[in-house]
Amino acid sequence: MAAQNGQDNVPDSWDDGPTSDDAASEITKPMSSLNVNAAIFTPGTNIFAKPFIPPGSVPLHEPSPVIDNTNNLPNEESLPKPDTWESPPNEGELDLMDTDTKAVSEEQSENLENWGEDEEDEEENDMEDEQEVPVKKVKAPGEKKVRKEHLNVVFIGHVDAGKSTIGGHMLYLTGMVDKRTLEKYEREAKEKNRETWYLSWALDTNLEEREKGKTVEVGRAFFESEKKHYSVLDAPGHKSFVPNMICGASQADLAILVISARRGEFETGFERGGQTREHAMLVKTAGVRHLVVLINKMDDPTVEWDEARYNECKEGLLPYLRKCGFNPKTDIYFMPCSGLTGAFLTMIPDEKICPWYRGPSLLTYLDEMPPISRALDAPVRLPIVDRYRDMGTIVLGKIESGVVTTNQKLLMMPNRVSIKIMTIVSDEEDSDDAMPGENVKLKISGVEEEDVSPGFVLCSPEDVCNTGRVFDAQIVILEHKSIISAGYSCVLHIHSCVEEITLKAMLCLIDKKTGEKSQKRPRFIKQDQAGIARLEVNGGLICLETFKDFPQMGRFTLRDEGKTIAIGKVLKIIE
Repeated sequence: MAAQNGQDNVPDSWDDGPTSDDAASEITKPMSSLNVNAAIFTPGTNIFAKPFIPPGSVPLHEPSPVIDNTNNLPNEESLPKPDTWESPPNEGELDLMDTDTKAVSEEQSENLENWGEDEEDEEENDMEDEQEVPVKKVKAPGEKKVRKEHLNVVFIGHVDAGKSTIGGHMLYLTGMVDKRTLEKYEREAKEKNRETWYLSWALDTNLEEREKGKTVEVGRAFFESEKKHYSVLDAPGHKSFVPNMICGASQADLAILVISARRGEFETGFERGGQTREHAMLVKTAGVRHLVVLINKMDDPTVEWDEARYNECKEGLLPYLRKCGFNPKTDIYFMPCSGLTGAFLTMIPDEKICPWYRGPSLLTYLDEMPPISRALDAPVRLPIVDRYRDMGTIVLGKIESGVVTTNQKLLMMPNRVSIKIMTIVSDEEDSDDAMPGENVKLKISGVEEEDVSPGFVLCSPEDVCNTGRVFDAQIVILEHKSIISAGYSCVLHIHSCVEEITLKAMLCLIDKKTGEKSQKRPRFIKQDQAGIARLEVNGGLICLETFKDFPQMGRFTLRDEGKTIAIGKVLKIIE
């Protein structure tokens, strides 16, 4: 019988096949050849591979081979006789050998010494070639914090004057931003065809701010000199973000007004509608007593460190700053600078560049300023600027008075909620306490994040701040097209609180020159007039103090239609 596939191995009849004994024997043959004592199969291992032996080592599991050299040993007859042995070298030959080895060793030691000197020279040359940039000092764990005098500085001025660039360059020159980070910003700025913006990116961290080149929110950073610790507040210059600028100015001790000396830019910022005027008035209202005016962009091709242009900007600003309430002799200081090159920020450039101004630099001037008096023994007052949730409720603000410590219990006004301070972070460093004037970040317990609003104040339980809804205030109308009478509504900015208010009544007018009050109640008040008015908050109770008792919480600004229309101070809290 043939198979369908052409094979003839199939029997014609199954009866003719092998017997059962033959089949059993055929099956047992391959079974008997199996190795039942083989090693256990482990996936991923090769049992037939030789064990790895590092070169130069003797395996532990294999004994070293014993070599039997008894047959190869020489006979006594084949060994040389003592008379035929070579004689040892004499003393003269030994001396020659010693001098040769000494010469070789001395030559090697000289080469080694010269090699080390060459490497040191190369390292010194490399170090000289590199630009010296201060390195940020890191506090070791457990090291006691060195407390320096704290100064809060806010950069203000018209949009594109160079505020963020100057702030970012100051951070780099003081070692707070390393060179690698700045080079990264420079590459990214070049990709967006914004080569000159890279310094400002140290403070403008928002993507929207970097795309448009306009600061939106108040940038926060810090740096240190040998004498002081500085908190930097970079205020937005665009008129749409003036409320954010007011919030930053309320936390400042000193303001730096940045002016662009470029032809056309100074005039745009200083004319009516420019932010140079408004910012100068707002910081004075916020309680800033000292103003440093930086005439920036002096290296611009339209200026080229021209003293006439510097004096032109200075003389144009002085009358208005005097009108705002700054004393030109004691409260204002002018200096030229270049935010892009860093001239006069921390160093004084060559005399060929600017022969008519030889210092001091900005950092030197700030270091030499007299210290600001702080209310250490007064009750705690901390207006809350912002809040968010991060493993608990976090609040931000500036300590206006008193000392804040961890595990301290305070009262949050106007809600009268008792809270406990868990941790204190001052400029990215954990601390056990914080002094007046410091901008701090507090983690508190006892209140949820949604129950906290900007404008709330943390107070000492034994001496809480005042709250009110109706108060009398002295106001000065700065800019308003028409008259203001009872029923007029606008927005009130007092410390970090922003609320809508209504003018209930005009009580009297005040003569600016003599200070005399009018006897009759006026029906209205108009631009450039001063008077006393009764104001009512539409949203309910707010935290405030009279200007006489606590000036930081008693001065305010009134804004309407995107403009600052009036400034004022609280005289009396009615209810």
